[in-house]
Amino acid sequence: MDGPVWTQPQPRVLSSETDEWSSGICDCCDDTKECCFAFWCGPCFACKISRTLGQCLCLPLLDAFGCIRPITLSMRVFVRQQYDIKGTLCNDCLCSTFCPQCVWCQMSREMKKRKLPTMLSDIVQR
Repeated sequence: MDGPVWTQPQPRVLSSETDEWSSGICDCCDDTKECCFAFWCGPCFACKISRTLGQCLCLPLLDAFGCIRPITLSMRVFVRQQYDIKGTLCNDCLCSTFCPQCVWCQMSREMKKRKLPTMLSDIVQR
C-alpha cells in the first residue's frame, strides 16, 4: 500500500483557449477539403471523425435509423465537454438534427485547431 495522499487530484485543464467554438457551424470555407468530403460522403467523414475521437468506426452509421441523430448529438456534446466549450444541449440537438454534416465538420476543425488529446489514452501517463 502506498503512503498517505498529501494533495487532492486537480481538475484537468485542457486549454487556455476561449470557451467558444473556434469556428461557427456554417464556417465550411475554413476547411473546404473536409467540407467537400463531408458533403459528398457524409457517412464516411463521420466515421473518420468518430475514429479520431476514439470511438467505434461504424458508430455514426446508427444515425441513419431516425430523424434525430443520437450519435452526432452525443459526439458534439463529447467534443464540447472535452474542450470546455460553452453551449446547451438544446443547441446541440438542433444543430445535430438539421445540419449533421456541418456538425461533423465543426468538430473536425475544432480538433485540428486545439491540437489537444481527445481520448484519455492520448494523455501521456507520468
